[in-house]
Amino acid sequence: MTAPSRFAISYDGAGAPAELAAMVEQADAAGAANVWIASHLFHREPIAMAAMLLARSRRIGVVLMAMSPYTVHPVHATMAAATLDEAFPGRVGLCFGSGAPRDLEAIGIAAEHPVATLRESIDVARALLAGETVTYAGERVRTAGRRLATGARPLPIWLAASGPRMLELAGERADGVLISAATSPAFIRWSLDLVARGEQASGRTVQKAALVFCSADASERTARDRLRRTIAYILRGQHHAKNLELAGSRLDQEALAAAFAREDWPTVEALVTDDVLRRHTASGTPDQVAAALAAYRAVGLDEIVTYGIQDRRQMADALAVTGRTAD
Repeated sequence: MTAPSRFAISYDGAGAPAELAAMVEQADAAGAANVWIASHLFHREPIAMAAMLLARSRRIGVVLMAMSPYTVHPVHATMAAATLDEAFPGRVGLCFGSGAPRDLEAIGIAAEHPVATLRESIDVARALLAGETVTYAGERVRTAGRRLATGARPLPIWLAASGPRMLELAGERADGVLISAATSPAFIRWSLDLVARGEQASGRTVQKAALVFCSADASERTARDRLRRTIAYILRGQHHAKNLELAGSRLDQEALAAAFAREDWPTVEALVTDDVLRRHTASGTPDQVAAALAAYRAVGLDEIVTYGIQDRRQMADALAVTGRTAD
């Protein structure tokens, strides 16, 4: 089996901190690059979680994932990342994103002009992390002659991107791009072609990462059933139409959304077939997962961020598939 060039894990804020800490210890001992900590409203707060995990691990990095300028001012997000990096040098990354639309709607926020807002957020964060005294008069982000007390902290800035304009922006302005979960290798390849346009325009080369649902078990059915309802929740959205098309997946999104809304779980799980899971996840037996991860790696990813792992046993199975063992 060929392991990805970098293996990472993720946390969506739903699980208990104690279980996550144990999983991070496993991944840290096995040489995983990062734990990506999501910023989802009403879940565990990512900055506090990052501090806890850094203190309880030896070398694994953390990335504050998809910090939204609509809920956390980009200066504050940059302060948090810089402060963590000051305490744990070289182990912190900052990832901006517009935020989940349903989360923002739940608190009465509309994510207006997301590309421009994210561009300004990256520009201000980069200047502050360079140690500059920053005066910036953007349309939505402004600073007036201020600098970080931490001084320069040269940590990477990532952008979570999906639409064409946001993907190009990642290539133009960020240090790395993160592609969302449940995307197929074909969709990731399409996305990275758009990132490359931004790279060509700016002369930059950015790192490429993607969230990949991962579930391994001796029983193919057990492994895939763990993910079936979560994948349904994601793929029911119409913004995944291109993803499904490029993967060659047959999925009735309208029927799926309707079944999900009425909590008709048997119908939901029947609509998300094994074929859909095969095309949009790395799931099944260890050999099937290894082959799927190789397909994701082959499209040009520098880092595969496993998603959907819920406990220490599942983490051990995933680490075994990647050929990694604790030192």
